[in-house]
Amino acid sequence: MADRDDDLPRDAKIVKTLLKSMGVDDYEPRVVHQFLELWYRYVVDVLTDAQVYSEHAGKSAIDCDDVKLAIQSKVNFSFSQPPPREVLLELARNRNKIPLPRSIAGPGIPLPPEQDTLISPNYQLAIPKRQTGQAVEEAEEDEESVDPNPNPSQEHKAELPQNTPQRVSFPLVGAKRPR
Repeated sequence: MADRDDDLPRDAKIVKTLLKSMGVDDYEPRVVHQFLELWYRYVVDVLTDAQVYSEHAGKSAIDCDDVKLAIQSKVNFSFSQPPPREVLLELARNRNKIPLPRSIAGPGIPLPPEQDTLISPNYQLAIPKRQTGQAVEEAEEDEESVDPNPNPSQEHKAELPQNTPQRVSFPLVGAKRPR
């Protein structure tokens, strides 16, 4: 095993030493490669940010302050600390002051109110009744006695009261009509 460690690059040896110092003795060899990839990606990100800060400051080269600023910004925006325990307890107290709604006892899963569901009907079907011979003649007479120049928009507004649902009718194709 000592022979294999001699063939490893210096960075891989450092990762193995870090794992050993933390008490990790049994791991897959790919873990070392994954740590190295993460390590390189982090260093590239920090140095890229440091270069941007250096160019913004009008410097010709990256200095220690640029690297420190890049690391600090990476820590501030990448790793967030959880809120203090007191803040979480206060939020929990405020949330728990509101009682849960009472459940409707019954078998099965309780459903939301009818107006909040997508399966409630949002239309009504109006099936026209067959008119007899007399009713057809009376309907024709009624149509003839109506004002010849009515204003359709006023007539329509008078028929429909405000804030009432409109009735929609659809012809039922292929369905038998009740007699």
